[in-house]
Amino acid sequence: MSDSTSAVIEPGALESLVAALRDRGYRVVGPQVRDRAIVYDDLAGADDLPIGWGDAQGPGSYRLHRRADEARFGFAASPQSWKQFLFPPRVRLWSARREGNEIAFEDEEPPSRPLALIGVRGCDLRAIQVQDRVFLDGPQVDADYAGRRRGLFVVAVNCTEPAATCFCTSSGSGPEAWSGADLVLTELFEPEHELLVEARTQEGEDVLAELPRRSARFGERAAARKALRDAAERIERRVDLEGLPEVLAARVESPRWQSIAERCLACGNCTLVCPTCFCSAVEDTTDLAGGAAERSRRWASCFGLDHSYIHGGSVRASGAARYRQWLTHKFGTWEEQFGVQGCVGCGRCIAWCPVGIDVTEELDLLRREEEEVVHADA
Repeated sequence: MSDSTSAVIEPGALESLVAALRDRGYRVVGPQVRDRAIVYDDLAGADDLPIGWGDAQGPGSYRLHRRADEARFGFAASPQSWKQFLFPPRVRLWSARREGNEIAFEDEEPPSRPLALIGVRGCDLRAIQVQDRVFLDGPQVDADYAGRRRGLFVVAVNCTEPAATCFCTSSGSGPEAWSGADLVLTELFEPEHELLVEARTQEGEDVLAELPRRSARFGERAAARKALRDAAERIERRVDLEGLPEVLAARVESPRWQSIAERCLACGNCTLVCPTCFCSAVEDTTDLAGGAAERSRRWASCFGLDHSYIHGGSVRASGAARYRQWLTHKFGTWEEQFGVQGCVGCGRCIAWCPVGIDVTEELDLLRREEEEVVHADA
């Protein structure tokens, strides 16, 4: 953990945090229970947080359960990610209206109210940085994303409750929230239920100064570090990233892809829950009278047959080809394209795959297959 400004607050002080952010003009968003899941939505107050709720996740499995305490952040990765607020599932880009013999165009402006996100875990914090590379750091800046990203205030949470599907320690994105946050919370339960708060930016220090707090003691900082170490040790899934792009490139004709395709439903769940996937499609619509039109962007998936459609048909017509495209891009060519790894190890794609396909298992099998070929040729 960093040597940044730190303090301790009671759980009830989270209400003051929400109020302080709202008073600064932020739209405050955080986790809450809805439809038997932890989702992210606008917070009316800290009581909206999933108090006393935890989750159990496995391949193709997600269940909420009641905890024995009143933890505010006692759960792992939500089925949703924060990208829905910075890169919405559907957004209007522009609209046009016929006015006599003229056509008037109007660009869609991003919301003027800045966002404050409460409860961002290390893996999702890293995912925001990955999408920054995609939408902001390239030769063409995405204006809508830039507008929504501008003024973002992030309250991160060090994850002490990893799921069985997590493998963030392989990707270096967690469980600690390393960078990119204004405030970082660590929820502690011994000897009392408290939250250690670290301010990482001047804006974070200003907000922290408004909360009822006291200085953090050495023992509390040590307890937070131990909680993070214990969480990291409980993460059993691993992905060996060393030379992985080369392994995937060498196994492009592997029979393993067909084996995966026999189970894969090509539903696209893995891309929808992924916090870094960014594929989109553009749609134009008009009214029946031809007097108005608009262009919208919506999320798309490389598992869709039309995603690779060109004149004459789809380039990736088989399920095996579409799964191969997703996995080799995420763990191989993404780094060549954007200079960062495309996966943050949140495990959502494992939990929300209807048939429980485990990317860590598939990557390991492809690596073993390539090692066998290399040894046989030696």
